[in-house]
Amino acid sequence: MNWSERDNQVWQSIKAWREELYEYEANDLEHTYVKWLDYAFESIPEDVQDQFFQRVDGWLFHMHSLIQGSQMQNDARERILVTARAFNQDIQTVEDLHYLTIDQLHYIAEQHAGRHRIYSLLQGGVTGTGGLVALGSDLPAMLVINLRSVQLIAITYGFDVQTPFEMMTSLKVFHAATLPARLRALAWEDLKEDLNKKDSNYFYDGSEQLTDYTWLEGSMKQALKAMAITMFKGKKWSGLPLVSIAIGAGSNYQLSRKITDFAEKYYQYRYLRDKKNEQ
Repeated sequence: MNWSERDNQVWQSIKAWREELYEYEANDLEHTYVKWLDYAFESIPEDVQDQFFQRVDGWLFHMHSLIQGSQMQNDARERILVTARAFNQDIQTVEDLHYLTIDQLHYIAEQHAGRHRIYSLLQGGVTGTGGLVALGSDLPAMLVINLRSVQLIAITYGFDVQTPFEMMTSLKVFHAATLPARLRALAWEDLKEDLNKKDSNYFYDGSEQLTDYTWLEGSMKQALKAMAITMFKGKKWSGLPLVSIAIGAGSNYQLSRKITDFAEKYYQYRYLRDKKNEQ
């Protein structure tokens, strides 16, 4: 595979995006919030924290496995290959997707990412109606939608999430994408370090711990969203709580956009990095 001018343009855009991650500076409100969070968790014994986050990690692993083994995901994998054959009829496996150009892969990835952002928008709209069932199902539904979108982006760029290394990596990409902005640069470096240590797709040698209390900031934002929805659900126009629906839909859409953007930047980086190394 030859390195093209377009590859270089995308490589440079990823570098510029990465610099923005490194240059991000938390504001005073974030510093205050971080201090409060640190203080709150200092009062909880470490063994209790470890047990809690091990269970959260286990839940994420379990959910990831259920999604990747589902018929829906297998059908989506086949649709990716069918679309890829429209560009190159010799494509047979996920690994063969590396033979497509960066723009062809982006086109396929954007189809799936865009569809999942719409799913998130609709899920947020349902949540915005303010019903207890809708509010309670929002977090697990968003986890499924966004884990699935990361898996499909990985597959599109030729990385099969059914192998141990890629399975763990896709989970870490999801985790990194959902972290607060001030921590994403460190998470990106951790992902790069895993690549540098990688020997095989069938073994993962890095840390398998995903979550800690910093990751809970996303859950806090979900709780704030639920509070805002509950606050405005009584204000109705034509029988619909339009403000709370807009809050739910907008919040979920932005979260999915943030996750799919991060995931695609990472897998574009992987694709181009591999292409460079083959020169």
